[in-house]
Amino acid sequence: MAYSLHYLDIVKVDLVEAKDWYKNQKPGLEKQFSREVKACIARLQKNPLGYEIKYKNVRTAFTDVFPYAIHFFVNQSINQIVIIAVVHQTRNPLLADKRSDDE
Repeated sequence: MAYSLHYLDIVKVDLVEAKDWYKNQKPGLEKQFSREVKACIARLQKNPLGYEIKYKNVRTAFTDVFPYAIHFFVNQSINQIVIIAVVHQTRNPLLADKRSDDE
C-alpha cells in the first residue's frame, strides 16, 4: 500500500535550522544530513505502521547517522503519512507533542 506524504509547515523550519547548524559545523555536512533525513522518510514510507506509537497517535523514526527523530502519524483513511516534526533527539519531545494537538 502506497502512502502519500504531508508535512506541517513548521517542519521546513526544523530542517532549515538543522541544516544551517550542520553547515556551520562543516560545509557540506548539511547535504549529508538532508540525504539521511530523506532516506529515513523513504524507509518509514514503506512501512509506517511498523514504527511504535510513542505518544497519542504519533510514531517516531530515527535517522541512522544523525541524532534526529522524525515524528509522524498515519491517517489510514486516506493512506497519508503526516510528518509533524524533525527534531534532535535531545530536544524536549513535548515540542512535537504540541504539534500533534494542532493538527
